[in-house]
Order: sequence, then C-alpha cells, then structure tokens
Amino acid sequence: MRGLPRFWLLATVALILSGCGMRGQQQPAPVDQVQPTPQQPAPPSEPVPTVPSVPAVPAQPGPIEHQEPTTPEPKVRQYDWSGAMQPMVGKMLQAGGVNPGSVLLVDSVNNRTNGSLQTAPATEALRNALANNNTFTLVSAQQLSMAKQQLGLSPQDSLGTRSKAIGIARNVGAHYVLYTNAGGNVNSPTLQMQLMLVQTGEIIWSGKGAVSQTQ
Repeated sequence: MRGLPRFWLLATVALILSGCGMRGQQQPAPVDQVQPTPQQPAPPSEPVPTVPSVPAVPAQPGPIEHQEPTTPEPKVRQYDWSGAMQPMVGKMLQAGGVNPGSVLLVDSVNNRTNGSLQTAPATEALRNALANNNTFTLVSAQQLSMAKQQLGLSPQDSLGTRSKAIGIARNVGAHYVLYTNAGGNVNSPTLQMQLMLVQTGEIIWSGKGAVSQTQ
C-alpha cells in the first residue's frame, strides 16, 4: 500500500508534463513576437545603354568619265581653179594692144571673199594656164619672191593693191602685170582679172569667171 501514493505521484507528474507539452503545441507564438528577416531591396538594375544604329551608307558610284565631244575638223573646200582659169586666160591672150614677147608679172591671187580661202592653189592654177603661152614671158616665181622680200613681204603674201603690183613689176622689168581677185561668197567665189600696163597703170583687159567646188 505504500507503493500506491508514489505511483500516483509519478502519474500525476507525467500528466502535468504531458499537458504542458500539448499546451505548448496548441498555442503558437504570437505573430508580433516572430521577427521576420527583412528582405534587402534588390539593387536597381542599371539601364543597358542603347547603341544607336548606324545607317547603312549607300555605295558611292565611281567617278563618271565624261567623254569630251570631239570637234569635227573643218571641211577643207576644194575648188576647180583650173576650170575657171583656163577660159579667162584664153580670152586675155586674145586681147588687143598686147605686144608679143612682153614680160608679164603674175601677182598672187587675192582673197576678197567673205570667208577663209586658200589662194595658193588658185595662183598655181593661174601660172599653169599661162605656162605655155606664146604671148608673154612670165616673171619667174623666184624673181617675184626676191622682189617681195625687198618690200618686207613674205613670198607667200599677195601684193594686195594694184599700186604695189605695178611697183614690183617695174623693179623686175615687167611690161604688164596681171592682178587677180577672188571675191563674193567663199562657197562659190568669183574671179576677177585685170591686165594692166606697167608704164601707165592703164587696164587694157578685164574679165570675170565663176569658180565651182569639186567637193
């Protein structure tokens, strides 16, 4: 019987302890006593720099080579000088008042047209038309060139005026001088010849003739 009180004492203590344990499980700790761990705010993210897009550069075309327009060469006019000279010289040789065997100075053909005209072929055609005549003895081209140089003129220059032509003719001992002009339109010039007496300057024959182009 002595053992019973001790048993009850132990049982009571066990009940008390178990009751305390249950009470501790049933009553959670107050919310305000639980200190939550403060969360550190996330550091602000740095903005990603925006790289501006570079516009595509269109391919530059290479330098354009401009071809210089070619200047056409001026057309060289060709004239039928012989066809114009022959009939005129034939009429001059039949003129009255001309002493056969007289010395004749043939001046270079003068350009009196409205354009540029190469008169050297005309002068050559005139001398060729007189080359085999039986009326005049021609002053040679060499004599005429020397006489022009004495006046300070180029051998290719025409005497230009009748007075100069007569002065040259006197210096070379000529009796007559044939003075010739090409005038009018350069595309269809007109020849004018004058046969002059050196001693007096008198015009003893004159004639005109048209000149045609061969091209």
